[in-house]
Amino acid sequence: MTAKDRFVALSLCVLTVSDTRTLENDTSGQFLADALTEAGHRLHERALLRDDRYAIRAQVAAWIADAAVHGVLITGGTGFTGRDSTPEAVLPLLDKEMPGFGELFRAISFEEIGTSSLQSRAFAGLSNQTFVFALPGSTSACRTAWDKLLRAQLDARTRPCNLVGLLPRLGER
Repeated sequence: MTAKDRFVALSLCVLTVSDTRTLENDTSGQFLADALTEAGHRLHERALLRDDRYAIRAQVAAWIADAAVHGVLITGGTGFTGRDSTPEAVLPLLDKEMPGFGELFRAISFEEIGTSSLQSRAFAGLSNQTFVFALPGSTSACRTAWDKLLRAQLDARTRPCNLVGLLPRLGER
């Protein structure tokens, strides 16, 4: 077995952004926490915050500053209501955006929910060598993102390439 054939367990954080959920009834955050651990990754930390751009930004900034964290999965706050502020909170923290993630997520979602997919402001990027993914708040959307995009890209065995394979090179200057 070569190094490219081995699974690499990542340390991932899950943040739920919601004004109405608690950790006890947060099915989206729980789905992501369960899915990543079932895939063999480690849940570094899980949090739930109200939709407040400064609290969201502070939490994500703390996680991306932690060298032990490889990625942050955020669910919620990506819609168009007045309170939805995850993109406004997190995009300023990104060193590089990953436009293909949001584009592909919406394309896949279109097959499931039709034109309602255009209401999603899902996005991803890289910050301080940490991957950041922002997903809609619905459990179904989190399942779609995990099953169709994240599981494979967070697995070092995915060919022809995956995000895990980039980890050693993310700090290049």
